[in-house]
Formats: sequence, structure tokens, C-alpha cells
Amino acid sequence: MNDLGAALRAWRDRTDPAAVGLPNASPRRVVGLRRGELAALAGISPEYVARLEQGRAATPSAQVCTSLARALRLSDDEEAHLMRLAGFAAAPDRIPHLIPGSLHRVIEHLDDTPAAVYDALWRLLDWNRLFAAVFGDPTGATGDDRNALIVQFESRNPRVRQTDTERAYFEQSLVADLRATSARYPNDPDVAALISRMAGNDRFCHLWALRAVAHHESAHKTAVHPDVGAIPLDANVLTTQNTDLRLVVLTPRPDTNAREKLNQLGRRHRLRSGPRSLDQPGSQRRLTRSTGYPRRESARGPADRTEATTDRTTTAD
Repeated sequence: MNDLGAALRAWRDRTDPAAVGLPNASPRRVVGLRRGELAALAGISPEYVARLEQGRAATPSAQVCTSLARALRLSDDEEAHLMRLAGFAAAPDRIPHLIPGSLHRVIEHLDDTPAAVYDALWRLLDWNRLFAAVFGDPTGATGDDRNALIVQFESRNPRVRQTDTERAYFEQSLVADLRATSARYPNDPDVAALISRMAGNDRFCHLWALRAVAHHESAHKTAVHPDVGAIPLDANVLTTQNTDLRLVVLTPRPDTNAREKLNQLGRRHRLRSGPRSLDQPGSQRRLTRSTGYPRRESARGPADRTEATTDRTTTAD
């Protein structure tokens, strides 16, 4: 048994079956969860749980670690420890991209407000249902379409409209934020690759030459939905402690009918898709580390069928 196996066994032993919705009436030989129960909750096989605990399995994927953390009701610190034991600890000079479970729960509970999580390079990592309803479901987008900087300067989301003033402020703020990120992570190759990629854009080069440094905190934009029309929104950016992730919450602009339109889209989406659970495919997402920005490619691959039944994907608005 290695450190990973010992930790999983200890966490399984301490987990009260009743706390995770399992009946606890019959006599049990174990204090906490049985291996089969943990496997069912995490969406993996009992044999794989046994191999992990005994130190006989290869390093589990990040998807499997996330599923185990959710099933075992681990705290954010414990989930981070599990990730480190599995070899997914972010190097100190690399941009963090693993999302704590608490942040997933925050955006899921903001069901009446579009919300999304980005990393420090403005790559979209996670989003809630209303975000997908307003801006289009980003699940199948390519790697470039998951980065807000690339989308803003190169392609534009057809569902986003900005005035000239809004666009100028937004782009200046994003570039100044990227300058700050490049100073915090000078050795991250993804940072260098993105700056190199953007060097071919005249608007970006002009703003980059100003050498402004700031944190992007807010913006105004109008979402243009094919069914309900224009939705004026204020984007508020909250940076999470320690992880450097950005939670973007888009609230209806005051003195507009945006709230009514968001409510309409929310009702329609809930009726069409039904209740959403964190166990449903697509409700968890993880950024797959890209190999560089100059090449357009998808970072989404097939889920590991032998380990997990869920997969995280990413996209950008």
C-alpha cells in the first residue's frame, strides 16, 4: 500500500454511509463505506478501487480523483492532497487549473445567473446551465474557442455584442491582466505560447506595448440570444484565493428587461434538460493541458472507460 492507497482507505473508513445516502441497517464488517459502495458512488469498478488502495494500479486520472473526492465528501484541502498524491499537483511555475469542489458547487447554485470559471490565461474551465443557455453550449468547442483572449481578438462570439467603448475597455483590461499573469508565471510555456500567438494581432500588439498591468475585474456586454434577443449584462470577476481562478458572474444590467429574459431562458432550459446533478455527464469539467496556442486543436479526448464514467471538458464564451 502506498500513500495514495492509505489515504483512500482511511477516507473510506471514516465516511458514514448514511451521510452519502446509503442504507446502514444491515450488519457491516467495515466502519465506513464498502469498496463496492465507494466504487458505485464514484462511477468506477470495485476492482479498480481495490487496486488503488493496494498500490497496484497506475496513477488515476484527474477525473477519477475528482469522482473519488466527491464520493468521499473530501474537503477542498483533502481533494488537493489527493490530487498531489496522484501526481496532479500544479508546479509552482504553472498556472493552476484544477477547480475545488466548493467552486463547482457555487456556480451550480447560481442557477438564475450565468456563471463560469476561467484560469489565469482566461481559458474556460467550468460553467453553469444558464451560461450555456445564454452564450451557447461550449462543450464541443475547440481549444482556441475556450480562451476568451483568442475569441475576443480573433474570432468573436456571435452571441456577444459590445459597443466600441465597451470593446476598447474590455480588451485593454484583458491584456493588462495577461501582463500581470505573465509576471506571476514567467516560466509557464502556455503563457509564452499565448503571447506569441497573439503577437500576430495588431490590436493586441498595440495594447501589449503599453505595458499596462492590472487585474480584470468587470466588463459590460450584451448577449444576443436567437430566441429572446438582446440581454444587457454586467460581468463581475472574482479571483479565488490560492488557485488564481476567476469566477465570472454575469448579472442583468439595471433598468433593463435582462432579468426577465434570463428567467425565461432558465425556465426553458430546466424544462428541456430536467434537474442537473453533479453525477451527470458534462457537469464536471477539467482543462486538459494544451501543448501551445499557435495550433488549433481540441483538448477533449475520450473518457477513460476503465476508470470513470464522467469527463470534464472546457470551452470559452
